[in-house]
Amino acid sequence: MDNIRVLVVDDSAVTRKLITEALQKSKHIEVVATAIDPFIAVDKIKRFSPDVITLDIEMPRMDGLTFLSKLMIAHPMPVVMVSAFTDAGARETIRALELGAVDFVLKPKLDDAKAWDEFAAELIEKITAASRLEIKRKSRPLSQEQKPLAVPEKFSADAILPKKKELVSRIGSDSIIAIGASTGGTEAIAEILSNLQEDVPGIAIVQHMPEKFTKAFADRLNGLAKLYVKEAEGGDRVLRGMALIAPGDRHMILRADAGGYFVEINDGPPVNRHRPSVDVLFRSVAQIAGKKALGILLTGMGADGAQGLLEMKEAGARTIAQDEKSCTVFGMPREAIKLGAADMVMDLKKIAQLIAAGGTSNGL
Repeated sequence: MDNIRVLVVDDSAVTRKLITEALQKSKHIEVVATAIDPFIAVDKIKRFSPDVITLDIEMPRMDGLTFLSKLMIAHPMPVVMVSAFTDAGARETIRALELGAVDFVLKPKLDDAKAWDEFAAELIEKITAASRLEIKRKSRPLSQEQKPLAVPEKFSADAILPKKKELVSRIGSDSIIAIGASTGGTEAIAEILSNLQEDVPGIAIVQHMPEKFTKAFADRLNGLAKLYVKEAEGGDRVLRGMALIAPGDRHMILRADAGGYFVEINDGPPVNRHRPSVDVLFRSVAQIAGKKALGILLTGMGADGAQGLLEMKEAGARTIAQDEKSCTVFGMPREAIKLGAADMVMDLKKIAQLIAAGGTSNGL
C-alpha cells in the first residue's frame, strides 16, 4: 500500500532535517518534500500532493497561521502544527486548531536527543491519525508492514485513584458535568460551551494538552462562552456557571466536602499515557457525584475515558459519546461505545441542547 506522504514546512534548515529524520523512523511515512515558507509550500503541494503537512508558525514572508487559514479555504488537508513551548506558542497553536489544524506536537530543544526520540514517536502517531482522515475518504488503508511504536509504560486510573467496591456517600445536592476529549477536542468543547447559558451546573473538563497550552485554551474559551472558564487550580470550587479545564501535565480529581464539589490537582504518573487523563477525572466523578453527574466523551485518539465513562454509568450517571460523523478522530468515543459505556451517541449540537434542557438522571 502507498505510504503516507508528508510535506515538512519550517523556516529552519536544522528543524526540517530533524523532523525528516524523525519521520524516517516509520516505514509507512515518506517525506516527499520540505519547504522554507508558505509560498514554496504552495508549489510543493501542487507538485507532490502530500497527504499531511507539518507546519511551523513563525516563518518569513507569511506566518503559519495566515497560511493555514488560506489553505483550509483553498485546499483543505490534514495539518499537524509543530509548536514552540512558550506562552505565545501556546496561544498561536490554539488559534491554529481553531483554524482547522488536526493536532500539534511540541518542538524540543535542538540539543536534547531523548526529547527528539519522544517527539518522533508522538509526531508519527499524530501524522498517522491525521492521514487516516484523508485515507478514509480515499479508502486507502495503512501499510500492513507498519511496526508498532515503542511506547512508555501504560498505567490505568488505579495508579492515581483506586477503584472502590462501594461508592462514597453523595455530598451536596447539585449536579456536575464531566467532559473528556483529545484530538479535535478543542473545537468540540468550544462548540458545546459557546451554546450554554450561565445557569448550567459546574463543568470539569480534561483536554489532552501540555502545560501552558491549557491556560491559553481556557482563556480562549472564557472569551467565547457565557460561562466563566479557567484553568483549574487545586481547591477550586466547581460552581454553576463555571467550567474548569484540567491543567496540562497534571491530573484533575473531583472531591467534595460540606460546601460542595471542588477539584484536587495531582502529579501522579500518566494514565493511558496521558496526564491529565480523562479516566482519572471520570472515575473520581463516578465515586463522588454518582447519579448526579453527566459524563461526555468527545473526539480523540486511543481509549482514554472509555473505562471511566463506564464507571460513571455504573454509578448511575447519564453518559454520552460523540457520534462518528462529528468526530475529528472517532477513537475514544468508539471504545466507550464498544464497552457499552454510553447511554447516548449524539453530535455536538444535540449534546449542547441536552445539557441546556437538563441532562442528568435527576435533571440539571
